[in-house]
Order: sequence, then C-alpha cells, then structure tokens
Amino acid sequence: MGQFIGLVAVLMVFGIPMLAIWTKHRKDVMEMQAKQTAEKAAQYAASNKELEDRVRVLERIVTDGGYDVATQIEALRDQRRVEDRLEDQRDPSRN
Repeated sequence: MGQFIGLVAVLMVFGIPMLAIWTKHRKDVMEMQAKQTAEKAAQYAASNKELEDRVRVLERIVTDGGYDVATQIEALRDQRRVEDRLEDQRDPSRN
C-alpha cells in the first residue's frame, strides 16, 4: 500500500504540470483556429459583397433600359456591316 501511495504521489507531481501544459496547448490551438476561421469569414463576406454589387449593377442595366440600348447599338453595327457589304458589291473600285 505504501508503494501505491508513492506511485500516486509521483504521478501527481509529474501529471499535474503535464496536464496544465497540454491544456494550455489545446487552448492556444483553438484560439489560432478561431482567428483563422474569423479571417476566412471576413474574406468570404468581402467576396460576397463584391458579387452582390456586381449583380446589382447587372440588374440595373437590364431593368433601366441600358440593356435595350446595348441591343440597339449592336443592331446598328450589324446594319452598318450589311450596308458596307452592299456598297462594296455596287462599287468594286472601293476595295
């Protein structure tokens, strides 16, 4: 029984500091993980904000008639190309 008490005393002398070191280590690891998670969340929030802004701009273009203007511009370009081709066919000396 005396040996058992001595063994328990030795284990406590070494075990308590080891437990304290391990607990501090786990706490530090958890704090670092929390910081990394917070940084990633901030990056995702910034990225999400940028995407929301871009979608808002696209929605504004489509709903404010800007989309129609772009379509009209493209139609005019196409019409101009057709007119240029017809003119080239009529006047071969332009080439």
